[in-house]
Amino acid sequence: MKKNTAASNKADVTGHRGEQWLYTEKVKDHFFHPRNIFYTEKEAVAYEKKADGIGQVGSPACGDVMKLCIKVDKKTQKIKECRWKTFGCASAIASTSMMSEMVIGKTLEEAKKITPQDIVKALGGLPTRKIHCSVLGDQALRAAIEDYEKRKK
Repeated sequence: MKKNTAASNKADVTGHRGEQWLYTEKVKDHFFHPRNIFYTEKEAVAYEKKADGIGQVGSPACGDVMKLCIKVDKKTQKIKECRWKTFGCASAIASTSMMSEMVIGKTLEEAKKITPQDIVKALGGLPTRKIHCSVLGDQALRAAIEDYEKRKK
């Protein structure tokens, strides 16, 4: 079986209007094998009790909802862990998976500087119609950091 790459001419997915979307191997890897994700509700609930910061963004009405939890090293202010769950599309899952890897080991200030464009670049790109999906994880991370900073005071 031949592997598709973003550079090939064959589309991975055809949209409902007939447009062709190409997903990079990194996007497909992070979608099919997401990193730092909660696989069960029970796992998420238990982790939330120990999390230093929790952020939830999105709207159940539109179908995209993201909850993200962080654990922070109190001395260094570095993110030790970043775990998440979402109800979203493949691009949202891949983007959040990539972002969760990018922020682990970064200080809170460094993590705040990561943009959706940085996430898309690390994935090797997203179809134009899916760029907005990279924003959900970024917003949830910012909300979790804000929550941590509020709890700290």
